[in-house]
Amino acid sequence: MSILAKIAEIENEMARTQRNKATAHHLGLLKARLAKLRRELITPKGGSGGGTGEGFDVAKTGDARVGFVGFPSVGKSTLLSNLAGVYSEVAAYEFTTLTTVPGVIRYKGAKIQLLDLPGIIEGAKDGKGRGRQVIAVARTCNLILIVLDVLKPLVHKKLIEHELEGFGIRLNKQPPNIGFKKKDKGGINFTATCAQTELDGETVKSILAEYKIHNADITLRSDSTADDLIDVVEGNRVYIPCIYVLNKIDQISIEELDIIYKVPHCVPISAHHRWNFDDLLERMWDYLKLVRIYTKPKGQLPDYTSPVVLPDERTAVEDFCLKIHKNLIKEFKYALVWGSSVKHNPQKVGKDHVLEDEDVIQLVKK
Repeated sequence: MSILAKIAEIENEMARTQRNKATAHHLGLLKARLAKLRRELITPKGGSGGGTGEGFDVAKTGDARVGFVGFPSVGKSTLLSNLAGVYSEVAAYEFTTLTTVPGVIRYKGAKIQLLDLPGIIEGAKDGKGRGRQVIAVARTCNLILIVLDVLKPLVHKKLIEHELEGFGIRLNKQPPNIGFKKKDKGGINFTATCAQTELDGETVKSILAEYKIHNADITLRSDSTADDLIDVVEGNRVYIPCIYVLNKIDQISIEELDIIYKVPHCVPISAHHRWNFDDLLERMWDYLKLVRIYTKPKGQLPDYTSPVVLPDERTAVEDFCLKIHKNLIKEFKYALVWGSSVKHNPQKVGKDHVLEDEDVIQLVKK
């Protein structure tokens, strides 16, 4: 029996099974089997795990990478070319026959790479075509924009989410708050620091047994599901913020537009008329969580034209030095910082000091 047939069989059994306390254990086992089969599907035997493959070695340029996903004729190409045309410093260029990079847009001093990812929605999850390679690129994005037709958004939204979920991409979610540590002996040590509605000791043990794990410490620090536990055990999930871009708002009424504005993570636009691009770019900026640091050469004014842009989880002075050049940290003595991260301006700081958005820094070498 092929992997796809096995997956279909398990999905059918899950659909037939009623969800209640008595079946939670059985469903947990089925979910674990399904996750393992999906992994087999996207990681070929003997392979290194869904590498980017020929023609998909897309060089990561700029400070962040944004992937566009959407069905044909939703206006994705128009949106990409208009965005890149209005805010771009580089003309459109191709890197494969399947996918196009419209260019790198500049926004608030940051360079943001835009990628079209068409293969995701063409049965990619089931290993069809070159979907596997396209997904490998999608997993490297800092933000995913799902472009939807405002007249039929829900059907497309569910299909695309299902495709991405099948590949271990979790949209607008935080990693589960579960401690998981394998050990050599001692059996399964299960601890829950709060009440659990789905998982109990037996279900946890049976899911781990499916992975041939018989010795481990498991700590549930929040009300967790079987899917959460499987994600932690699989260990290859990526958590990416996502914005749903609802296009063609020129075809709906003002009342309908008011309703759309209340939907979480949604931005309504008209790619054709270039309506609401400012709102979309501002939302992209918020979701990317980038931090701009301005440099100040000794005895000169700060350079406010080209900031050094860092991701918000890595903004120490050491990260700043490494972004400029890896050898810079070896010559580092201290830094002078102006801005909201210091108590007085300027303040002398070491390499562990955490910088904040729009700080100004002057490095002093040994």
